[in-house]
Amino acid sequence: MRIWLDDVRPMPEGYDLWAKNIQDAWYALANTMDKDLFVSFDHDLGQHYTGYDLAKMIEHDCFYGLFPYHIGWAIHSANPVGRKNIEQAMGNADKYWFQHSQE
Repeated sequence: MRIWLDDVRPMPEGYDLWAKNIQDAWYALANTMDKDLFVSFDHDLGQHYTGYDLAKMIEHDCFYGLFPYHIGWAIHSANPVGRKNIEQAMGNADKYWFQHSQE
């Protein structure tokens, strides 16, 4: 499943779900049986929660072993601070997945 997280930019070809908020994206991630996961993040979603909030949720659940499958990711946000924050959280999630897969 390939998720496009953005409240404004239309979903490009190659994605399965246009999530306009983190609740929709999280629901899809938590309820899919697909192990081939990918999220493209926007930061500013025009609401209280941001793409960084979703990245922190993923990071948290990976750290505690609650999300066993690796999620590929990209960032298409134009917000430089938001981009850096998402990169840090998802980079940490990648480390947890890598460590867990080596055990």
